[in-house]
Amino acid sequence: MASTTEEEARKRLVDRVRDLAYLHSEDEPFTLASGRQSRHFFDMKPVMMDPECAHLLGVLMHAAIERVGQVDAIGGLELGAVPLTGIAIAKAGKGSGLRGFIVRKEPKGRGGRKTGNPPGIEGSSLNEGDRVVLLEDVTTTGGSALKAAERLTEMGCEVAACITILDREEGGLEAFDEIGIELIPMLVKSDVTGG
Repeated sequence: MASTTEEEARKRLVDRVRDLAYLHSEDEPFTLASGRQSRHFFDMKPVMMDPECAHLLGVLMHAAIERVGQVDAIGGLELGAVPLTGIAIAKAGKGSGLRGFIVRKEPKGRGGRKTGNPPGIEGSSLNEGDRVVLLEDVTTTGGSALKAAERLTEMGCEVAACITILDREEGGLEAFDEIGIELIPMLVKSDVTGG
């Protein structure tokens, strides 16, 4: 079986996101996690849990990671980044040095006992100087991922980029740019909505 190119993966992912994740309402706006109101809503959980989409996401994430350069660990804020981290680690394959991590919204107080990570940072051990990439399912303003980036920076990690499935084109790109972190969207809202 031929491997999927980045261009093919992106085109197929647009259709799958439209079919599995996108809702539109002219009458009643949706309230987003950012608190904003929108006529467009994207629920990426069905996308991340679909086998074909997981493959497409893996292809696109690894293409983005290659452009970023050397990366020690990949992960992000619960809940959206958890399946993406699993997909990225599985796609990296056996023998890869890529490690995964999760940033909890609220530390539970028990994480890090074995890894040495501070409470709220779970998964693989992160070390001072590690070059990490954040993952996000949907980016609106970037607020949640930027908080995770701040926590990782406080630990001494270098946040090289944030890869998101979809940038809603509502200020996230500018917010990341302002602090010197590249936001790499696999798709943008207009890819799916047509405008």
